[in-house]
Amino acid sequence: MEVTLLGTGDTTGTPTVGCDCDTCERARDPDADLRGRLRARGVDPDDGVERSRFSVYVRNDETGESLLVDASPDFRHQFLTQDVPLPDAAIVTHVHFDHLDGLGNAYRLFDDLPVYAADETDPVTGESVAEGIRSRYDYLDTVSVHAQTPYEPFTVAGFEVTLVPVEHPPLLCYGLRIEEPESGAVLAISGDTCYEIPGRSKAALSDADLALVEGIVHHEACEYHPAGGTHRDDDGIPRTFGTKHMTLDGARDFAADVDAAAYRIVHTAHFVPADRAFADDIAVDGERFSL
Repeated sequence: MEVTLLGTGDTTGTPTVGCDCDTCERARDPDADLRGRLRARGVDPDDGVERSRFSVYVRNDETGESLLVDASPDFRHQFLTQDVPLPDAAIVTHVHFDHLDGLGNAYRLFDDLPVYAADETDPVTGESVAEGIRSRYDYLDTVSVHAQTPYEPFTVAGFEVTLVPVEHPPLLCYGLRIEEPESGAVLAISGDTCYEIPGRSKAALSDADLALVEGIVHHEACEYHPAGGTHRDDDGIPRTFGTKHMTLDGARDFAADVDAAAYRIVHTAHFVPADRAFADDIAVDGERFSL
């Protein structure tokens, strides 16, 4: 299994349009230390550091097929700049625009793109993620939607995939367990979520070779959120920012909880101070992993 991180940022990405904060400026013009550390991670920093909107590309080395996790609004840019072909299928974790709206790029690019999503009806929207995709993209004849039941494994692109319910109120959202059956390689993706998720979900995401764990901001930012911070550790540090995203501390604790062999923090915002925003465990676009 080869995993390419196409997009590792939150809803505005880093650098953020029109922003001159220290983090965005450092992303545009990395210093020598950061450039060296990025090259050691297999990333070319010559055009700066980027965290575009979230998307992951997973190639099955056994079958030659590939799977796209979430259709970023930066779809076109990601596939122009990262050395990967178009995917054979896609999975959408939830209906927020930064995970879904890149699906419009299927027009003229695909003869058929099977898209997999949960069949569970969301009480807020009155439809499942699968139904939401059908209704939003009913004009795209190239997209076929395949509804799947959470916790029930299904096969796509030669992988055994499980949609794992997480907590991202008010909407239903799912993490993923992706396993290559021949090698046993496992990729776990937390999805957009707070720290506390059902025990069954945490078990499903456990023991992965690589975990991609959502962590949006540093814990001190919780004081600026109307809901503050929750799910505090023994030292009182919040592991959830507001109600629906993990802090960086929460993401690190979550990775330890699920006993991942390796992890990266994804979906990170430009609000993280520049001296912490580029830590080696916080993902940047273009990182690749062979599992």
